[in-house]
Amino acid sequence: MSTRDLGGVIVATALPYRPDDAAPAGLAVDYDAYAEHCRWLVANGCRGVGPNGSLGEYSSLTDVERRRVARTAIEAVGDDGIVVVGVHGPGAHQAKQWAEAAAEDGADGLLCLPPTLYRANRGEVLAHFEAVASVGLPVMVYNNPFDTKVDLTPDLLAEIAQFDNVVAVKEFSGDVRRVLEIRERAPELAVVSGADDVVLESLLMGATGWFAGFPNVFPAESARLFDLATSGKLTEAKALYEPLVAAFRWDSRTEFVQAIKLGMDLVGRYGGPCRPPRGPLTGENRAQVTEDMNRALNALGVA
Repeated sequence: MSTRDLGGVIVATALPYRPDDAAPAGLAVDYDAYAEHCRWLVANGCRGVGPNGSLGEYSSLTDVERRRVARTAIEAVGDDGIVVVGVHGPGAHQAKQWAEAAAEDGADGLLCLPPTLYRANRGEVLAHFEAVASVGLPVMVYNNPFDTKVDLTPDLLAEIAQFDNVVAVKEFSGDVRRVLEIRERAPELAVVSGADDVVLESLLMGATGWFAGFPNVFPAESARLFDLATSGKLTEAKALYEPLVAAFRWDSRTEFVQAIKLGMDLVGRYGGPCRPPRGPLTGENRAQVTEDMNRALNALGVA
């Protein structure tokens, strides 16, 4: 598998903070803990990491923090895995600037949303991805119509796929029917499951990657699930997947960052708090995440 492929299990890495009154919102990025987390994920079977996505709370970071987070991941992983840096921005000029920084810092690939903060039209979406792809690194475009209000439909993806260096799509619409349609309309474009709670279905339909949230909690088990699904061992894959899905569903909810960080805490890792605007889980949500996690842990025999 070449680095231009961007397949396999790539973890959208959660970002740890430590208390610091001088930092934004009183929380400073704990770069040492983040580097250790990146190394741990790759050591447990994941192909790589993806800093500066929503799980990395990129929109809550200063520019200096955001670049240092990417550099930390690149240095921590080294030659043991790949690093696909999120370069999301309000416009093409910002996204391209982050892409150029990622290339300069040694990233293996880029993950890019359509323009954020603005419901771009078709031509604007195409111009956005053309600018990012011109930097020269492999690009995984990111379809998240819920947060961006822009839907990268299969026919639009077929156009985007014509740009040199666009190699994959992280598909987060939740509609597993799209996997085959994207493969039909843009056969050169790899489909990557972006939602944890449809990952098995997506892999069975031909997705070749999983850009994932809950592997922050279960990296070895997630890597095993991916291997079982892609090697046709459906019975074993289903047996592993089904008790995890209740927890995985939180990846598609508004509080997914908080839920995954709580999941990390529950397995003895450090998830910790989020920066605003993300606040703590409500008591009800915290109890439900804990119940869903306990189901998964019991099934895995680690509770």
